[in-house]
Amino acid sequence: MRTARRVRLLAAAGAAVAALALTACHNGTGTRDEGASVPPSAGAASTASTPDPSGTPGGDTGTGTGTATGGGGSSAAPVSGTATRTPKSNGSGGGSGGGSGSGSAAVLCNGSNTAVTVQPLSRPLNHMLITVRNTGTRTCHLTYYPVLRFDEMQWVPRPAEETHPQAVTTLAPGESGYAGVLLSAADGSGDGGTTGRRLTVAFQGTTPNSDGGASATPSLPAKGMYYDSSLQVTYWQQDRGDALDW
Repeated sequence: MRTARRVRLLAAAGAAVAALALTACHNGTGTRDEGASVPPSAGAASTASTPDPSGTPGGDTGTGTGTATGGGGSSAAPVSGTATRTPKSNGSGGGSGGGSGSGSAAVLCNGSNTAVTVQPLSRPLNHMLITVRNTGTRTCHLTYYPVLRFDEMQWVPRPAEETHPQAVTTLAPGESGYAGVLLSAADGSGDGGTTGRRLTVAFQGTTPNSDGGASATPSLPAKGMYYDSSLQVTYWQQDRGDALDW
């Protein structure tokens, strides 16, 4: 009997303690009221929308928008003009092409843009070499053959047709062209031999026997040049050897 009574007393005491604990929860002396709980998803969204002021990885650096430095900050507008690059201009090609084209247009070689010299030769015998050097700034053409006139002679020396080149002799600035001259027959078969004191070298144009511009009067040796009816001239040659080997 005593044991059953003790059990009942212990149960009653436990109920009293539980009642006291419940009373403490409602009178503000126990646990605090934390308010309504925040959904986990809302808190995460709030944190993600806050910009990272340091610009370190994890924040919106803005590099995808073409900003100049890729620095930190939120999705700010890109620096003006950096997202689109202007292609480099190639305008210099057109300008230089036009200028060089006009500067390289070839002209006729004549006494105004060349220096002409003559040289008597011991080999081949009774021959003379005419050298024309382009002193101008443009390429020039030596067309056909030189038209020679000693003093006041009234006839024109004939050209050696076998020396006709395959292409027009063309001289870049500073280059030289050549023509060989047979002054007299080595066997004495020529007639009307005389000594010339002054030589005029005339140039032809784009058609045979047309005027090619200013003539030249190269200096002759002090003793002059002896010539006869055998006087003959080659076509203008690009190579000195071709002017002599005929």
